[in-house]
Amino acid sequence: MTEQIQKNLSDSPAARWSALVIVSFTMLCGYFLTDVMSPLKPMLEAELLWTSTDFGIFNSAYGWFNVFLFMLILGGMILDRKGIRFTGLGACVLMVMGCLIKYGAIAGYIGEGMLLGMKAQVTLAALGYAIFAVGVEAAGITASKVIVKWFKGKELALAMGLQVATARIGTMLALAITVPYARYFNSISAPVLLCLVLLCVGLISFMVYCVMDKKLDTSISASGEQPEDPFRLADMVLIIKNKGFWLIALLCVLFYSAVFPFLKYATDLMVNKYGVDPELAGNIPALLPFGTLILTPFFGSLYDKKGKGATIMIIGACMLIGVHLLFTLPILNEWWFATIVMIILGVAFSLVPSAMWPSVPKIIPEKQLGTAYALIFWVQNIGLSLVPLLIGWVLDTYCKLEGSGPAYDYTIPMAIFTGFGVLALIVAFMLKSEDKKKGYGLEQPNIRS
Repeated sequence: MTEQIQKNLSDSPAARWSALVIVSFTMLCGYFLTDVMSPLKPMLEAELLWTSTDFGIFNSAYGWFNVFLFMLILGGMILDRKGIRFTGLGACVLMVMGCLIKYGAIAGYIGEGMLLGMKAQVTLAALGYAIFAVGVEAAGITASKVIVKWFKGKELALAMGLQVATARIGTMLALAITVPYARYFNSISAPVLLCLVLLCVGLISFMVYCVMDKKLDTSISASGEQPEDPFRLADMVLIIKNKGFWLIALLCVLFYSAVFPFLKYATDLMVNKYGVDPELAGNIPALLPFGTLILTPFFGSLYDKKGKGATIMIIGACMLIGVHLLFTLPILNEWWFATIVMIILGVAFSLVPSAMWPSVPKIIPEKQLGTAYALIFWVQNIGLSLVPLLIGWVLDTYCKLEGSGPAYDYTIPMAIFTGFGVLALIVAFMLKSEDKKKGYGLEQPNIRS
């Protein structure tokens, strides 16, 4: 009779899945605020007199500190040096602080007149969003390292898929309920206040996780398992010299630049191109994250058991191109057609992340993962910062329509998003080729027999 010895706490299914639930809930709260302003664009223009450029500037603030002050990379290095508990708690506090400033600006408590050549309200709301973005991105890389810590050699891709899916519930709620919630309370700032409450709950939730993380570290020490050497600054050079890492990073920024900035304008697209009622228009983009709730864990589980990670990313990129091309073409400007296309985009949005994020630990050693994820998120944030600004400027400069009908023609913006999809497909093929050369195992299953 062979006795099964449990090495550490992560070998307990109840413990590791409980840790996943707690961290995923914290990310759900963060993603709610990330997208809460997207459906409010028509109300911001009507009630607060924002322009599309103002809206683009506000959304570009997501990358002000993360990209241009390298705060995201610094966060990854802090994660590898100081650990999950220190970094995660700091990230949650920053999210709460940023949301508080943003709420004060949107509610009119701060932000009168002009500031830095812009409406003070826009500037301060953007500042709060920028501070929040530092926190939510640091929380994101922390969550990724948490999952690798608890699920390495087990259901890694499924766990990452479930975490992404749970976070997308926040996006779905933001797109679906924000406008009705604001109308019910007759306040455009009411949804932001709700986010503030949720972020406080998320902070408490992560504190609970910290207790579990400390117990896991104790159990690892007790089992005699040797910890990896600590991260050193020289390790960053090894990451930067890794071609596979850069292909993952490029695929990430191109794919997400065609999705997240699109979601910022998707509600407005539904109103202007498909004639959907503004109060209901957010429900169609909300289908995208709704679909990921089931499909991302499904595709992640498929990757765990069958492999084919690089192939999955190629298929997702192809679907992304088709979706944005259909949104670009002047055909079937009906709400039901937009709904079908959005559901297909949801499938693509499930395919690529379900394979992309679990592939990083196959390319990068665990002790370097925090910095590696931070560098990938940093590259991603360049797109998340600049693309919304580009789209807002294009709408104001080239796409304004005269008369009492739609305010904007979205043909050019959607063509831009299609271009990002084409580039993502090229990079996905390059990644598959590099995997064949270097033997990363992207086409191999994650679960070890």
